[in-house]
Amino acid sequence: MPDTRESALRGDCANCFGLCCVALPFAKSADFAVDKASGEPCRNLRDDFRCGIHTRLRPSGFQGCTVYDCFGAGQRVSQVTFGGVSWREAPGTARQMYDVFHVVRQLHELLRYLTEALDRPAARPVHSGLRTALARVEELAGAPADRLERLDVSEVRAEVNRLLLRTSELVRATADGRPRSRRGADLIGKRLRGAKLRGTDLRGALLIAADLTGADLSLTDLIGADLRDAELSGADLTGALFLTQPQLNAARGDAGTVLPAGFERPAHWTP
Repeated sequence: MPDTRESALRGDCANCFGLCCVALPFAKSADFAVDKASGEPCRNLRDDFRCGIHTRLRPSGFQGCTVYDCFGAGQRVSQVTFGGVSWREAPGTARQMYDVFHVVRQLHELLRYLTEALDRPAARPVHSGLRTALARVEELAGAPADRLERLDVSEVRAEVNRLLLRTSELVRATADGRPRSRRGADLIGKRLRGAKLRGTDLRGALLIAADLTGADLSLTDLIGADLRDAELSGADLTGALFLTQPQLNAARGDAGTVLPAGFERPAHWTP
């Protein structure tokens, strides 16, 4: 089986050429203090590819950086695809490196979801298909740069999504009662204190600044849900499907928020 250990699917900045700090554009906003174009190194990127304000990103106006994770794509592209030769050492490879990073980041995100799906006993009926998809996506992620540039990621996503949808149905069916769907729902700023959402499909739901204090979010499908500034204090996220660390980093919570195993409680949350 391919190497899909948790450590391989998390950003390792020490082994990356600061790709997210160069390849990605951002605009001056509540998330970023300045404008930056794609391909332009962030002004805080040091010569050793480390962030000069890493420990004070939020107070410095770079909150957006704290809610991003390349899912391990950065170190893979830097050390494997381009053999440890940076865009500073070989400027002619820069644009290709940035383009490949965008592709591999999406593939690694799919690997993250597929790996989780295989850890779900309720999804056993589709485990064979999940293993096949996992091996294929891993093979694609390890392809040469020229092939990755030409890859149609949307096609790969569509194939994987069918398996993830079935996984979600099987897992959420184990919840008490009949699982509900709020897929893509506009719940921005909604007061959902204590809401009983166990087993609900919240794929792509807009939960920006929603008040989910004390809500039961166990066994919910949160893939693609926007949790920016959502209040999760006291909420129960036990068994939540396809939740990512960046989603938690974008939200607010406290010591009473129940997290699934393997997640870190964000430093900015209330003790």
